[in-house]
Amino acid sequence: MFELFTYRYQGFESGMGVPVRITLSPPRWTLPYSLGHRLPELAPNRTYFAWAQPEFEAAYRAQLDGHGVEALAARFQQIAVTASDLRLVLLRFEDLAKTGEWCHRRMFAAWWQEKAGAQVRELGPVGPAYEQGVLM
Repeated sequence: MFELFTYRYQGFESGMGVPVRITLSPPRWTLPYSLGHRLPELAPNRTYFAWAQPEFEAAYRAQLDGHGVEALAARFQQIAVTASDLRLVLLRFEDLAKTGEWCHRRMFAAWWQEKAGAQVRELGPVGPAYEQGVLM
């Protein structure tokens, strides 16, 4: 069974798992790793970015509900099997260590934990607005 993590493009390193793009557009700079997998289902609709965080999150959660846990789990499993690695790292741009920064990757993580019952940990440091689960 796959295991999900979130992080930012700039911090990802080989050995962390399989990098998976969950953005509408790829990074505009050269990455030091191959970004061979993407999940457009997890990329927010472009119109959401004009909205305040509460409205963005409500629309994004509705988008995720529209895809459903089973369909997303099947996509995750497909990527894990193809990549021969069960650790999938969902990547975005934002640096969550910065105060006030928020990102849909953590909205997805909260939704996934609520709907699928599985925790999705952030691999990097997060600011005071986020609580990181204890590994052990």
